[in-house]
Amino acid sequence: MSIIVTDRGFGPDDWTAPVTPLAGAGAQATALDLPADTNPDDLVGRLAHVRFIRVDFPSAADGRGFTIARRLRLMGYRGRLRARGHVIADQYAMARRAGFDEVEISEALAARQPEADWLFRADWQAHDYQARLRG
Repeated sequence: MSIIVTDRGFGPDDWTAPVTPLAGAGAQATALDLPADTNPDDLVGRLAHVRFIRVDFPSAADGRGFTIARRLRLMGYRGRLRARGHVIADQYAMARRAGFDEVEISEALAARQPEADWLFRADWQAHDYQARLRG
């Protein structure tokens, strides 16, 4: 079972619709699973019907998902965007700044990095370097 992390802390997964892997998705798919090597440009013209996108993070050292999220948001995607996999609490603020709405982690990771670790980083908008420069 997975844990969903938001700015409010840990919660259950409330997405109930099927999520289709990008490789097998038709033009009318409303929820997509994207691997870390996805080129967001391949989704041009396909985002109008998509309400949910989940981007895979195969390891905490693999930051390609952050780029995917940022590019999707710059392309105008307004739906729900979730990071899934090996995202650690220290990366939560970066995930939110890149455009993710939430992070999906395993119960094992949640046990190693409890909710307090994630909530400590939930005030991600106030503590970035740009805010300090504007300050």
